Amino acid sequence: MSESYLRNVIEAALLAAGAPLPVAELVRLFDDGMRVGAQQVRAALAALAAEYAGRGIELKETASGFRIQVREELTGQISRLWPERTARYPRALLETLALIAYRQPITRAEIEAVRGVAVHPNIIRTMIERNWVRVVGHRNVPGRPELLGTTREFLDYFGLKRLDELPPLAQFKAAGDVNLQLALAEDGVAHADADELCGDGSSSTELVAGPSTLDG
Repeated sequence: MSESYLRNVIEAALLAAGAPLPVAELVRLFDDGMRVGAQQVRAALAALAAEYAGRGIELKETASGFRIQVREELTGQISRLWPERTARYPRALLETLALIAYRQPITRAEIEAVRGVAVHPNIIRTMIERNWVRVVGHRNVPGRPELLGTTREFLDYFGLKRLDELPPLAQFKAAGDVNLQLALAEDGVAHADADELCGDGSSSTELVAGPSTLDG
């Protein structure tokens, strides 16, 4: 089997999937007779990434695997193809999501203490329905309030592989005009491992969706 055929199959799968694919799933595209292993798949992925250099698309690794997407610097122009898809979220949702992402695990009461206002139930419900946030445990205090953390879908949506790839808070605030008084060390905070806080994948200010994937 030629390297070009291997690369073409992987490229086609990534375009057709409409979601990130892990290396293990890409290996399963080939039957046992072809003897394709994870190392060969990763080599093909690296070749694709190099092939896309300087083009309008890129290969991106997120928490759930690899995907082909529009380059981030071009998403503003490409998003005009689907103006109705531009996602705009209220400031309260963005501030709440930022608090969960940067200070997880965190309770609703702790979010309210930082923001100084009550968190509307619809905000938490929206983030849970979008699979950005989930309950990761309970605080060991009276009432055992729920602890909230982000999911793998959150990382995928924002084009991140791990929580430690979150942008410095100053950059996040500048992008979203979010006014948060977070007790963070300089540019960021130490994050727990993505597998610990994001589970196994069962994981206005204006916010535009992350780099567009090529599934239409």
